[in-house]
Amino acid sequence: MPIVRITERFCRSAICTPGKNKVDYFDERLKGYYLQVAKSGKRTFFQRIRKDGRTLTVRIGDASLLSVNDARTRAKEIKAQSLLGQWQEPAKQTAMTFREFVEESYLPYVKVRKRSWRTDLSLLTNRILPAFGEFTLDEISRAQVQTFHSELKESGLKPSTCDRHLVLVRYIFNLAVEWEHLEYSPTSKIKLFREEYKRERYLTDKETKHLLQILKNDHNRPVALALIFLLSTGARRGEALKARWKDIDMANRVWRIPAENAKSKKVRAIPLNDTALGVLQELGKPTSNEQSLFISIYNGRPLRCITHAWFRIREKAGLPDLRMHDLRHSFASFLVNSGRSLYEVQHILGHSDPSVTMRYAHLSTKALQSAADSAANCIGQVSFSSS
Repeated sequence: MPIVRITERFCRSAICTPGKNKVDYFDERLKGYYLQVAKSGKRTFFQRIRKDGRTLTVRIGDASLLSVNDARTRAKEIKAQSLLGQWQEPAKQTAMTFREFVEESYLPYVKVRKRSWRTDLSLLTNRILPAFGEFTLDEISRAQVQTFHSELKESGLKPSTCDRHLVLVRYIFNLAVEWEHLEYSPTSKIKLFREEYKRERYLTDKETKHLLQILKNDHNRPVALALIFLLSTGARRGEALKARWKDIDMANRVWRIPAENAKSKKVRAIPLNDTALGVLQELGKPTSNEQSLFISIYNGRPLRCITHAWFRIREKAGLPDLRMHDLRHSFASFLVNSGRSLYEVQHILGHSDPSVTMRYAHLSTKALQSAADSAANCIGQVSFSSS
């Protein structure tokens, strides 16, 4: 229980002791008045008083909204009222259930901020709300969340799917803490299954040629061309399907992806190789620059979902385990094995964090071996005799 002089400067610099969820710093000038610093960095003023033989803690307010002097003045008022027997304990509000928080606070918040909120809604409706919905926020323990995470895996779900549920629950609880419904999140220190589902799948040269042959002859040309475009640019599916002709600079061979279509929420540019340009040429001239690149042959509207067509094509190509996202991984492998640096790969793929690109580092051994072999060619053949 550290005792300090609480000043504006101290309030700004105070930290939570590593390994603890919170630390209470008591003021040396006013008994019972203290600043609480949480692990998250949140700072709150409190005053302790005695009433009916009990020690009560009264919350004064958020230190980011109240000055130290204003908080101390309020603390003195509370203490004086308690000494005169005039202080009344505020009526406790009924704790909000997890379901109420999700429906009244979380969903309205993410609907205007998160493009994948419908996915959140599906996860919540099918599994998360049935597990936690009727508990109040402060009733849900870390053990409950850990058990929920483990039982998802035991039910046969993939580790990545289990982790997606945990990440969503963690995000919801973190918002509850940020909005002062809770002191701390019960999801802290629960580990993901991340290490168990790392999967790398790259097309071999033979598989690439066979898949391209299937795509070149497929009857659903818009979908086939979209898949070739993904393989030849390394773009994400959503980026390609949202692309419009105004984003294409044929003269400079560049595709500009607007910030609203990019995962990083930043504008980026992808260089277009001959294969990608060939796709654009086969698509033909658009009626306007606002037109999407890939238009459905069935309804004349921009393609939105190509999953079923992809399943049909990959089965025909004899690649039932190939995910659409593996086309992006394969594009990266083409670059690395051709001797391009990881820095170049990072910028073409649009990775904001270079550590993400490092997953392709092991592929560079082929290019390095080729470089070493070229040195041997320059040296020439040398005969070595055994002694």
